[in-house]
Amino acid sequence: MTQRLSLTALLVRDYDEAIGFYVGKLGFSLSADTDQGGGKRWVVVTPPGGDAGLLLAKAAGPDQAARIGDQTGGRVFLFLETSDFARDHAAMTAAGVRFAEPPRHEPYGTVAVFEDLYGNRWDLIEPKG
Repeated sequence: MTQRLSLTALLVRDYDEAIGFYVGKLGFSLSADTDQGGGKRWVVVTPPGGDAGLLLAKAAGPDQAARIGDQTGGRVFLFLETSDFARDHAAMTAAGVRFAEPPRHEPYGTVAVFEDLYGNRWDLIEPKG
């Protein structure tokens, strides 16, 4: 039996603004954008070379809207692994992505925390090895 994580749902305020950030600033691909009716869409973005993606889920109602940008209580939520930290850090910085700290070297690799357009915290990480 084989299992894998394929999608992580991420609450967003607006589909198109989220696509603009993930595709335009992070360089993800728009893997799916299907109208589901009633204002809902099935929107999936994936990082270059990745097989897992984010399902951009437009918040439905005030309870979900209150969680946009804070799905984990301020902790790093997602981990974007790269084979070339310097290249991707420079490209993301040039695209206007806000890093919360300078790059640091840890026993497990090079890492820096950045925030998406809603304030969700991510690690950009190049693992050692």
